[in-house]
Amino acid sequence: MKSLLKAVIAVAVLVSTGAFANAKELRLSHQWSNKDIRHKVAQIVADEVAAADVDLNIKIFGSKSLFKPREQYKPLSRGQLDMTVLPLSYAGGQQPAYNLTLMPGLVKNHDHAARLSNSPFMKALEAKMADDDVMVLVHGYLAGGFVGKDKCITRPEDVQGLQTRAAGKSFEQMLAGAGASIASMASSEIYNAMQTGVLQAANTSSSSFVSYRIYEQVSCYTPAGDVALWFMYQPLLMNKRTFEDLTDEQQDALLKASEKAEAYYLEEAKKQDANSVKVFTDAGVEIAEMSTADFEAWRRLAKDTSYAKFVEEVEDGQELLDMALEVE
Repeated sequence: MKSLLKAVIAVAVLVSTGAFANAKELRLSHQWSNKDIRHKVAQIVADEVAAADVDLNIKIFGSKSLFKPREQYKPLSRGQLDMTVLPLSYAGGQQPAYNLTLMPGLVKNHDHAARLSNSPFMKALEAKMADDDVMVLVHGYLAGGFVGKDKCITRPEDVQGLQTRAAGKSFEQMLAGAGASIASMASSEIYNAMQTGVLQAANTSSSSFVSYRIYEQVSCYTPAGDVALWFMYQPLLMNKRTFEDLTDEQQDALLKASEKAEAYYLEEAKKQDANSVKVFTDAGVEIAEMSTADFEAWRRLAKDTSYAKFVEEVEDGQELLDMALEVE
């Protein structure tokens, strides 16, 4: 009897081990720490898929440990990477239309951002992604603001003559139009650039300002408030062919997990702005407020610089811009 019991246990172990060994593993890359909202979105997807028990595992490589921040879209499109959480404008070099997902003043607030994610405008962008063998699993926008090493940044004239980091081509064009000198880098590099004197000002998401501890290097913070000039689309993307090669059960589990993660992303994104203000205040950093008049001044500048340049450079740029502006 004991021998039979041992044999049954041995077979069960072999079956279990075999099933685990045959489980498909997906690699997900991003540039942030495990405290960041974008990592948590990825972790929700990974945890929910694991709980679905469909022989699918997602291994997360955070803190730019697998690919450099701006070098993730190309390996994703080639199937060398399965998934990534990525500011889509980082891939603006491959697809210039993506620069519209970080256009100054285009998004008014988080609920407006969610409507954009479910609009014909986003469907048009997703069609371009499909051409690159890329698909969206989780939509998400994050708001952000400005920091100044020695002064507050609220109006266009405040950045004149300052070495400034902007996320994305469109913001760089607008800030250059205001007289700033532009230093291009990933948000993960802002801290060291501030510390070494390379940067005097920067803008990025509220979440990145906190997760990269930028409050340790600046004297003033202008957060997203009633008006937010800075909104950036930062979805969780997947290689389309890799998704299509999954079983129906695995696809279903992944889509259900992504739906849960997207709901979390939207609600948590709304909290990031207020949370960042508290973190910076507790660190002794001055908090500045951008007025509606300041916002309108930035937007007028953006229309003359970023918007105009986008339409000039992108073949269907005017059509895409109009589609985005039509979303109320």
